[in-house]
Amino acid sequence: MTQTRAIDPIHVIGGGMAGSEAAWQAASMGVPVVLHEMRPERPTDAHHTDGLAELVCSNSFRSDDHETNAVGLLHWEMREANGLIIGAGDRNALPAGGALAVDRDRFSAEVTAALEAHPLVTIERGEVPGLPPEAWDSVIVATGPLTSPALAEAIRGLTGDDGLAFFDAIAPIVHADSVDLSKAWFQSRYDKGETEEERTAYLNCPMSREQYEGFLDALLAAPKTDFKEWEGTPYFDGCLPIEVMAERGRETLRFGPLKPVGLTNPHDPTVKPHAIVQLRKENALGTLYNIVGFQTKMKYGAQTDVFRMIPGLEEARFARLGGIHRNTFLNSPRLLDGRMRLKADPRLRFAGQVTGVEGYVESAAMGLLAGRLAAAERLGTPLETPPPTTAIGALLTHITGGAEAATFQPMNVNFGLFPPLEAPMKGGRRGKRDRARAYSERAKEHWRAWLGLREAA
Repeated sequence: MTQTRAIDPIHVIGGGMAGSEAAWQAASMGVPVVLHEMRPERPTDAHHTDGLAELVCSNSFRSDDHETNAVGLLHWEMREANGLIIGAGDRNALPAGGALAVDRDRFSAEVTAALEAHPLVTIERGEVPGLPPEAWDSVIVATGPLTSPALAEAIRGLTGDDGLAFFDAIAPIVHADSVDLSKAWFQSRYDKGETEEERTAYLNCPMSREQYEGFLDALLAAPKTDFKEWEGTPYFDGCLPIEVMAERGRETLRFGPLKPVGLTNPHDPTVKPHAIVQLRKENALGTLYNIVGFQTKMKYGAQTDVFRMIPGLEEARFARLGGIHRNTFLNSPRLLDGRMRLKADPRLRFAGQVTGVEGYVESAAMGLLAGRLAAAERLGTPLETPPPTTAIGALLTHITGGAEAATFQPMNVNFGLFPPLEAPMKGGRRGKRDRARAYSERAKEHWRAWLGLREAA
């Protein structure tokens, strides 16, 4: 009688978006996984719970439009691949006017419960100090931008590369019942959404020119966090502190998070606001809202004073104030091969924000791919990487060689990362939407084919 050899586990370090997705994908392919999460034994400056896949910044997965938006296309590809993160996001969605926003507590609880219940997943709490033991011959490092100092230093020692670093900021959260609805109103920009709930997903606070200028002055004058040894670390443009945006010009905010377009103030419909602050629902109960785009490095005391200058927030109560922390990531084009493995030690595969992709969805997508690649190798049926014409393939190509190593910085998914279309398209706004549709249609065809290749293996 022959005995079936036990399959050695894959070790996944980090229980964030990428690590949780990687563990789920590998286990779903029949490979045992040990998921290592250092919290609660070692907390971070940004996390507030011990749950897996905790959302530490925004609660938004951004656009869910899979026909003309690259982020929405990424959502679609993950759904097609039975993604844990996108599935939990869908089941814990909040109205967000065409975006996918989630109740962060319920979302994290569902991801945690799913992994705890999977028979092939073992969750071990505690820090992995330094490089993983040599006995771990297949490791996915998904420690995110908050990689522990010990592990980060070990990786630097192995690669001889200092990598890169940037600051990331967190937006404040307001109790909904403290917002003055005689000044604020519910409306999604351009009334976007299929239901009334979606069309009224945001709280809007209008500003006159005088109010905007006064707010701007206070914002610029407020005391900020002292970075000390972090000085010189660049910001990532996709998550700038609001005061850093303000420093770039007095009109910058009006063309960014405070743009006064697509909205009509029902309290004074004939007057066009000079600027509009938006708040997005934070939980399913609708008791909490985050101030969109208001990531900040202001000190706590100053935050309450400055943010209460916003019309409608004069009596605001804050469930959480904003903050800032240091994020780190690898120079992936220099350090990783085309399968996300560290060139200096191929048993280590990296996934998520530590690779230089930016955003929750992008991180989870790289975890999805890393989990599948590692599991296929463990099963002896190596998997081809997805073509760069897909959203996940485009991200992979970018971080593993498509980007210039000398100027590499975190990148969200966008159609600019995709190979050009074969057929020329018309210019202009309509042509742009047609091109986006063509990119999406091609990606969907190629993604389905790639999933079929896996199934046939």
